Amino acid sequence: MITTVLAFLLTLGVLIVVHEYGHYRVAVACGVKVLRFSVGFGRVLWRRQASPDHTEFVLCALPLGGYVRMLDEREGDVPAGQVEQAFNRQSLWKRTAIVSAGPIANLLLAVLLYAAAHGIGMDEPKALLGAPAQGSVAESAGMRSGDWVQAWQDPQGEWHDVQSISDVRWQLTQHAMNGQTLVLAVTDAKGHGRRELRLALDAIDSRQVDATLVRRIGLGAPYSEPVIGEVKAAGPAELAGLRSGDRVLLVDGQPVTDAQALRERIRAAGAATPIAPMAWQVERAGRRIDIAITPRLARDGERQVGRIDAFVGQPPAMVNVRLGPIDALAKGIERTWEVSALTVRMLGRMLIGEASVRNLSGPLTIADYAGQSVNQGLVYYLGFLALVSVSLGVLNLLPLPMLDGGHLMYYLFEGLTGRPVSDLWLARLQRGGIAVLLAMMSVALFNDVARLLGLH
Repeated sequence: MITTVLAFLLTLGVLIVVHEYGHYRVAVACGVKVLRFSVGFGRVLWRRQASPDHTEFVLCALPLGGYVRMLDEREGDVPAGQVEQAFNRQSLWKRTAIVSAGPIANLLLAVLLYAAAHGIGMDEPKALLGAPAQGSVAESAGMRSGDWVQAWQDPQGEWHDVQSISDVRWQLTQHAMNGQTLVLAVTDAKGHGRRELRLALDAIDSRQVDATLVRRIGLGAPYSEPVIGEVKAAGPAELAGLRSGDRVLLVDGQPVTDAQALRERIRAAGAATPIAPMAWQVERAGRRIDIAITPRLARDGERQVGRIDAFVGQPPAMVNVRLGPIDALAKGIERTWEVSALTVRMLGRMLIGEASVRNLSGPLTIADYAGQSVNQGLVYYLGFLALVSVSLGVLNLLPLPMLDGGHLMYYLFEGLTGRPVSDLWLARLQRGGIAVLLAMMSVALFNDVARLLGLH
């Protein structure tokens, strides 16, 4: 819990400081006087100001945002000698640059974070696939347990190497969002027998593109050998005579392809009441042994499933994905662009009802993921921080009053018509923008609570 809170506060602190520093730095460069640089809102906990003529830097009690307050005649009297330093007196291009600088700073930060993560390198599961779900798109395409994905094909027919299963999942999401068929080149686990799989992702309803997409396509966990790991005392596995290291060959006379398939067979046994014994054949020290095991009943949400109280499967094969400085920077730019485009498309589809609003996440989900990524290691936290930085940058560019994109919308109107938006319309748009933002925040918070309660 403490790790989650600290990771969340660190995430907010970094992103807010970078965003507001973008505004601050460009404002100073444009000759605008900055009165206050605030991280957070509410009661001031810490302040620093070199002199009354310098910017006041403050840290406030509520760390859910920040702001840069600039000299502006619309917010109070401005001394005659400082009128030229007022924000409202600046040219249109300067005001546009100052407002744009915050979101751009977040996107540049994401580039550097993604580059750092790829430069440091991370251990990821090898692109060895487990058994596809029955009746899924993956099974229909001919995917088999133990397939090793070597490459994917773009619309121009060019092949791109796949480094890890994360690459496969990313391409599945991208192609499903675009309604495109994904072509994969796969071999067996030893790299032999190359063949092509065509996943008909254009058949996926775009409204169903969410966090469960990859699982619904049929891609399960990475390939894992059907070997029994730790066996709990007095559980069904131990009572049946299973031992750590046993390799499961058959269940009820059917071959077991991998650990994922075995886990599904065990879970499915819970659908019957009472649970019938399962006939297993395992390999132990070169000998084949027949074992009868009866899983116990357990609840998984609203479902009744079987459990044997033993770890099923071995850790998946891992590969270290690491790039040189130039390639890492190029990858950072590419990934930031891809995530930005995906975010914009997803928001657009939610707006017109082609994607579920369940994809909106709020502070509780962000805090949870922040804690999880920190526990996984520095590289994973950098990737998470980059993802949230992209989201913050893109969201702030939305043409909604109260956001930077709303101000840019006003400046676009001013540039096209030669006159600023009237005070009357500013007030109306401001009220509308607040209503939209409150609605989005409410939906995001509801989704957070629903996820925590297991309702999503």
